[in-house]
Amino acid sequence: MGENTLCPKFFKATEILSKRWNALIINQLLLGPQRFCSISSSLPISGRLLSERLKDLEKEDIVSREVYPEVPVRIEYRLTAKGLALQKVFEEMTHWSQEWIQIEAKKD
Repeated sequence: MGENTLCPKFFKATEILSKRWNALIINQLLLGPQRFCSISSSLPISGRLLSERLKDLEKEDIVSREVYPEVPVRIEYRLTAKGLALQKVFEEMTHWSQEWIQIEAKKD
């Protein structure tokens, strides 16, 4: 067998971005800091799964969670510098999809 030439860092990056909902959450947060309810209302994802994905993205240092000591407590999620560095990737993916992806009309 030949050596594995797959770059481990590239593999890890694609693993993070391809995990279900992660790319859409990051794309949503590229619009700026948001509260949980705002992210939840913009994506068709359950609250439990959104919470899990946000925690995963926090562990990867892509998303940060800021708690404001107010009554009631306000929590905002935002992209870290590492997360914001993905902006060009997402812009290029948007450009590519606009040019090359065709969406078939739903048949009822």
